[in-house]
Amino acid sequence: MNLKVAIICSDTLSAMGLKSLLHSHFNLDASIISHEQHQLLADMAMSSDFDFFIVDENTLVQNLNFFLPYRNKVILASPSRNNENNHSLKTITTTLPVESIVSALGKILKSSHLPSQKSNSLSAREIEVLKLVAAGKLNKEIANNLNISINTVLTHRKNITAKLGIKSTSGLSFYAIMNGFIKP
Repeated sequence: MNLKVAIICSDTLSAMGLKSLLHSHFNLDASIISHEQHQLLADMAMSSDFDFFIVDENTLVQNLNFFLPYRNKVILASPSRNNENNHSLKTITTTLPVESIVSALGKILKSSHLPSQKSNSLSAREIEVLKLVAAGKLNKEIANNLNISINTVLTHRKNITAKLGIKSTSGLSFYAIMNGFIKP
């Protein structure tokens, strides 16, 4: 595995820890990029040089426009487990034991060499429902907007959850933003 990884975190200690894990367990030399260098990276269009960006939540949110085109390369380093089932964004939980973090990183890095599988892609109608869910609409409002029954809305939501593995409304909203279905 000869991947180029950039670590862009607001917490230097976390960045150094991730770099050490990548080096010791995967023999990868990751680059730690500060916020100042991150702007340089964006300005010089050197972003395509990296196979992955490991970012914390603050960095991702503050630089969403930069990371949106590279969403398939982004690995979110999150202290919480809320994003574990979010398939739109690769996530590692940084508060877990080292073995769990290494295992999660290993799965992500190995999957980068596999052909992408889109068997869980959403239908056009499911995307419409997803957009309205992300906009904060209630099931009844979605049904009225799309001229469908509430039961049909519930079925679409159940299918979306099954395909994406995302159960929460906030998770679905984040998925919609990261995949360009809605604007932040």
